[in-house]
Amino acid sequence: MSHGLNTPQRDAVNYMDGPCLVLAGAGSGKTRVITQKIANLIEQHGYDARSIAALTFTNKAALEMQERIAKLLQEPKKAKQLTVSTFHSLGVKILRQEAQALGLKDRFSIMDSDDCFSLVQDLAITTDKQLIRRIQTAMSLWKNGLVDPEAALNQAKDEEEASAARIYRSYVATLSAYQAVDFDDLIRLPVELFRTNEQVRDKWQRRLRYLLVDEYQDTNTCQYELVKLLVTGIGKKPMFTAVGDDDQAIYAWRGATIENLKTLQVDFPDLQIIKLEQNYRSSTRILQAANSVIGNNPKLFDKALWSEHGLGDPVKVLGMQDDEQEADQVAIMISAHRFERRAKYSDYAILYRGNHQARVIEQALRKERIPYTISGGQSFFDKAEIKDIIAYLRLIANEDDDPAFIRAVTTPRRGVGQSTLEVLGSFAGQWQCSLFEAVFKGGIEALLPERQLRPLREFGNFINHLEMHAHREDQATVLLDEMMKEINYEGYLYDSFDDRAAQSKWQNVIDFTNWLKQKGSGGKEGTDDHRSLLDLTQMVALMSMMEGKDEEPDAVRMSTLHASKGLEFPHVFLVGVEEGILPHKGDPDAPAETIVARIEEERRLMYVGITRAQRSLHITWCKKRKRAGAPVHCDVSRFIKEMKLDEGDAVPTEEEAITPQNRLANLKALLATPKPIPTEPAA
Repeated sequence: MSHGLNTPQRDAVNYMDGPCLVLAGAGSGKTRVITQKIANLIEQHGYDARSIAALTFTNKAALEMQERIAKLLQEPKKAKQLTVSTFHSLGVKILRQEAQALGLKDRFSIMDSDDCFSLVQDLAITTDKQLIRRIQTAMSLWKNGLVDPEAALNQAKDEEEASAARIYRSYVATLSAYQAVDFDDLIRLPVELFRTNEQVRDKWQRRLRYLLVDEYQDTNTCQYELVKLLVTGIGKKPMFTAVGDDDQAIYAWRGATIENLKTLQVDFPDLQIIKLEQNYRSSTRILQAANSVIGNNPKLFDKALWSEHGLGDPVKVLGMQDDEQEADQVAIMISAHRFERRAKYSDYAILYRGNHQARVIEQALRKERIPYTISGGQSFFDKAEIKDIIAYLRLIANEDDDPAFIRAVTTPRRGVGQSTLEVLGSFAGQWQCSLFEAVFKGGIEALLPERQLRPLREFGNFINHLEMHAHREDQATVLLDEMMKEINYEGYLYDSFDDRAAQSKWQNVIDFTNWLKQKGSGGKEGTDDHRSLLDLTQMVALMSMMEGKDEEPDAVRMSTLHASKGLEFPHVFLVGVEEGILPHKGDPDAPAETIVARIEEERRLMYVGITRAQRSLHITWCKKRKRAGAPVHCDVSRFIKEMKLDEGDAVPTEEEAITPQNRLANLKALLATPKPIPTEPAA
C-alpha cells in the first residue's frame, strides 16, 4: 500500500498503534501521506470507509483528497462513503442529525456573515462599519475560544470590550430565538453537545472510529476540543493522525493557536511524532533561504527541509525606488523571464502581504498586456446588493429558507424590526415551522399587534404572488421587473448610501438582473428556450457555490500570502518586503510579548511565501512607497537579512533594473542564441 513513499512517509502511513502527529514541512507530501493512510486503513486494516473522517480547512482540499483516495482504492466507490470534509461541514452534519438534542428545529438556518452583520448593526445601534466588524471579530474569537457571554463580560479589559460582550449576550439570545446558527456555532454547538450529552457523544465515537486532521496547526481551541471529544472515551484507545507544520501557523488573528501542538503531547502522552523533512517542491537555494529565516523563531520541533532538486537559481533581492517602479519592473521581468524559459503565464505568482498592494501591480501588468487572476478577491455573488436580490429569489424558490426571509423582509426596511422577528422566531420554534409559515399561522395574532403583523403579512402575500407564477417559463422577465419595482431597491440604495456608492451598487444590480433576463430568454433574442424564475434561482444558487471551479486560465496568479498557502508555482515574485509591510507594523504600544508573537507569526508568513517557489524566487522592496497619496521612506525588511543570501544573490537594483531598451537587447540576444529548453525537475 505504501509504494513510492520515503521512509518517514511510510512510517506515518503504517503507524496504527494510537495517536500520531506528522510534522510535515512545506512541500513534503502530506496529502500523499493522508490519502495513502486512509487507503491503508480500508484495505489492510479492515476499517469500514463510513467509519473514517478526514478533516480539512477548505472544500477544495477535501475534494482533491477524496478524488486521490478513489484512485488508490480497489473499489473506488468506497471513497464516497468516507467523511472527507471541512470542520464546518462535519459540524453541520452533526447538528442536522442532533438538532433535537440542542433544542433546534430540524430545518434550522445558517446565517452568513452578512446576515450577522445586519444583526450586530441593529443590536449595537450604530452604522460605523469598522466598529461592527470589530464586534463581529471579537464574538467570533470568543466562540472559537469557547468563551460564553458572561465570561467575556468578566474578562473585558475596557468599556469597548464590555460593550461588545453585552452585544454578544443579546446576539446569542437573538440567534436562538430565530432558531438560527452562525458559522462559528457549527463547531461550538457540537462541542457543547458532546460535553453535556454522553449518549450522543458515544454514538458519534462509535460511528467515527478513525480521525485524520489536515493543517493541524491552523486549529483553534474549539476545533481541537471537537477532535478530542471524538477520539477520547473511557477504555478507548484514541485513534487519530494529525498532520501539521508549526512553521506554517499563520492564522492566530482568527483564533488558531500553535499551543494546540504543545497540548497534543500533554493530552496524549503516548503520541508518536514523525517528521517529514524531504521537500519535493523547491530547489536547494530556496530551501536554504526558508530554513535560515524560520531558524530565527523559537522551535517547538526541530526540523530542516532538504531537497534532491539541485541548487537551482540564486534567490534575487531587488531594491526599487518606489512602488510604481517595483510594479513596472516585476511586469517587465515576468515578460522577459517567461520568454527566456519558454514558460506559461500560469507558472508565475506575485505574492504580497496586503490587498492594498495589488492595484499598482495590476496596472503594470495591464500595461504589459500580461493576463492575471487575483486570489482572495470578492466574487460578484458576494456583493451585498447582489445577495439582497438573491435573498428574494431564494425565498420564492423555498419559503422555508429562514436567512433569506430575514434578509428580504428587512432589506429595504418595511417596518419589521428586531423585536417582531424575535417573537416570530420563538413562535416558529414552538411550532417547528419556518418563519414564513409562522406569519400566516393562527395564534400569532395573540403575540403581535396589528401594526407589527400587517407589514409581515403584506410581505408574505407579495412573495406568494411571485411564487405562484415562478414556475411559468414565459414569466421570468415580467416577474423580475415586477419584483424590482415593488421593492424599490434603487430608492433604498440612494437613501442608505452616498450617491456615488449607490450608483455603483445599482449598476451592479442592473447588470445582474439583465444577465438573469438574458438567461431566462435562452440567452439570445428571439429564441424559444425560456426558463422559469425558479430555474434561474436554482442556476444562481449553483453558480455562486461553484464559482471558481472552472479550469485555471493561463495567467499570472496574484495573491496575498495568506491566500497562497497550500499552493506552489515554478516562479514566485514576493513584493513589498519592507519593515511595516512584512513584518506588518501592528500596534507599537502593545505589550512586549504580543509584539514578539506577532513578529514570529509574520516570519512564518515570510517562510510560507518563500516555500511557494519551486525553481526561482525574486524578492523586491521599495525605498519609498505612497501612503495616503504621499511618499514615505521605507526600510528593507529584517527578513531579507535573515535569509543569509550569498553576496552575489542579493542584488541592489538601480543598476540591475531592466529598462524597456535593455530588455529588447536581451530578447534579441536570446533570439540570436537559442538555448535548450530547460528540463523541469519532477514535482
